[in-house]
Amino acid sequence: MKKLLLIILSTASLAMAGEYPLKTCVISGEKLGEMGTPYVFQHEGTEVRLCCAGCKATFEKDPAKYLAVIAGASKAQK
Repeated sequence: MKKLLLIILSTASLAMAGEYPLKTCVISGEKLGEMGTPYVFQHEGTEVRLCCAGCKATFEKDPAKYLAVIAGASKAQK
């Protein structure tokens, strides 16, 4: 319950800060929301949304690779 509340609060507060630049998971390529509520967390000040918590282990192996994808998508939106 506590984890779900944190995800909901994180998603709500981050949504107010601006639109997330990706519609798909940077790990699996699955559309965000198709597998349920996306797994949302902060990594070094950057919001990351994954299709599920299971993708976080892959993200942690090479976070710079995936953060670069998010940053590139964010710049493309502007």
